[in-house]
Amino acid sequence: MTPPSEEEDPLFSQCYLFEGLGQDELEAIERTMVAKRYRANTVIIDQGDEANKLYFLREGRVQVFVADENGREVVLGELGPGAVIGELALLAEIPRTASVATLEPCACLVLTRHSFLQLVEAHPKVALNLARALARQVNELTEAVGDFALLDVYGRVAKLLRAAATEQEGRLITPKLTHQQIADRVGASREMVSKILKELRAGGYIEVEGKRYILQRRLPERW
Repeated sequence: MTPPSEEEDPLFSQCYLFEGLGQDELEAIERTMVAKRYRANTVIIDQGDEANKLYFLREGRVQVFVADENGREVVLGELGPGAVIGELALLAEIPRTASVATLEPCACLVLTRHSFLQLVEAHPKVALNLARALARQVNELTEAVGDFALLDVYGRVAKLLRAAATEQEGRLITPKLTHQQIADRVGASREMVSKILKELRAGGYIEVEGKRYILQRRLPERW
């Protein structure tokens, strides 16, 4: 296989999967991976497919989602540069449990299942890192199930806005989010989400700048 790059990739060296490995080991692993680029709105992993590749996201953003037979979708999350995609299904030898689609043009490093299993066997630290990742995913899943069971639609929207917002020049601002994207993330209709956002804006809790939301003051616990 052709090495994807001769330049040191700080994202690669900081990836959770390779934590604790030396530079020589990292370079050897990177040489086994193939560089690929994907256009926006491309499905790179299909729910139910055989797990045969791992993806390391270098550039761009992807969306993880599940869908039923009627085409209804629930978005599980978004991932950006430095994320590892599809590693746990490879280790468990199970079909893909979710789909992954690009939200914008993406650059990835791809590792085959065979090479991945060799990597785990050769580097016990990688296996330990995977165990930690699994524990985090179980914790996140438990929290998500609790949100759907205990929070109403407003509570889930408010939690999403608070979690997505980061401080920028003294203001809490979310990334660009459409009403439909928010609805997909919280498992509600776009109409309900639009109503909640309109009321929050009218109450002076949020402002809209493009498709970004600026949190003007603490969002109420209940609406």
